[in-house]
Amino acid sequence: MFNSFFKIAVRAILVVIAVSAHAQTPQIEKLSTPLALIPLPMSIGGRVQTTHVSICRGICPDGYQYQWPGVYFETSFKGSELFFQVGANHEILHIVVDGKPPLILNKPESGTYRLSGLSNQPHTVRILVATESQDAPNAFGGFAITAHEKPLPTKIRTRQIEFIGDSHTVGYGNTSPKRECTTDEVWAATDNTQAFGPLTANHYQADYRVNAISGRGIVRNYDGFAGDTLPIAYPYLLFDKNQQDTDPNWKPQVIVIALGTNDFSTPLNPGEKWKTRGELHADYEATYLRFLQDLRAKNPDAYIILWATEKANEEIESEVKKVADQAKGQGETKLTFLPIVDLSFTGCHYHPSLADDKTISDKLVQVIDSNPAIWQGK
Repeated sequence: MFNSFFKIAVRAILVVIAVSAHAQTPQIEKLSTPLALIPLPMSIGGRVQTTHVSICRGICPDGYQYQWPGVYFETSFKGSELFFQVGANHEILHIVVDGKPPLILNKPESGTYRLSGLSNQPHTVRILVATESQDAPNAFGGFAITAHEKPLPTKIRTRQIEFIGDSHTVGYGNTSPKRECTTDEVWAATDNTQAFGPLTANHYQADYRVNAISGRGIVRNYDGFAGDTLPIAYPYLLFDKNQQDTDPNWKPQVIVIALGTNDFSTPLNPGEKWKTRGELHADYEATYLRFLQDLRAKNPDAYIILWATEKANEEIESEVKKVADQAKGQGETKLTFLPIVDLSFTGCHYHPSLADDKTISDKLVQVIDSNPAIWQGK
């Protein structure tokens, strides 16, 4: 798949960043002159779709497209430099070398990049997508090395956690120092790598997926705007709904869901299909239960956590609890309802802050740790 990619680049035309307080000084350069390279195996976190479209003007290989947040790519090698390839992506990428603070690529140009300045020893490199990409998919073309470096096996993690939700799960504006933000400021201040989902997964050294879309609900999107609700979009790899996710290797032991904020945080508008709040409640509860039943059918052993805040005059919390109680009444045993209160909501547009993300993660860890059978020895 990557053969054409690995005849690529070695002359730097742009130094993007150089950061390190250690002996090695990693830096990222965008390259242009062809050079034969060797593809590296990698592991992929999150949903991706194989693409047969060249992502950088004919010199790149087939690669991967992705649109759900929280996607990451990881590889290991022994050597002093690494190559990777991205498409013309509207995203912020975090390049993490051996667990050190990330190097940042902000709206990277399409092409091949070299990570250099590393000590000649084993390294693990993870590239994480920090931003949300509702408008269009982004693309990644893989990792490569020269003949002087040596491939190493990628790390296999046996624990898996899935996070399903809306903007709270995305990490919408969570790094912002203010609540009032422009659209561009929201985008720049959104860092999924520091949201509660990845924080929780990293605590358990687990692989994770973040299947969340800002503004979407169970039956109603924010302020009633048109668009697929989360249960409708959920089965698909991309938001175009052309290909369903059928990955047989994704078997999460924990599924964390937070949905309801967009259903209930705004008044009903004239012309919406629900004439009363009671009709909205009934539709929400029935649809959420069906969504849980579908998840359970695909994940018979997963432990499911439904969490909610007390926002919207506790309507969100009340409705999620009703769903949890009804599911248990239908025989569901591996499910808990987790109310989370007293968050600061000082991120953009009154969204959870980084401190709130830490609070939510801590609460989730408490629930998971109180059910040690969840991991079944993993």
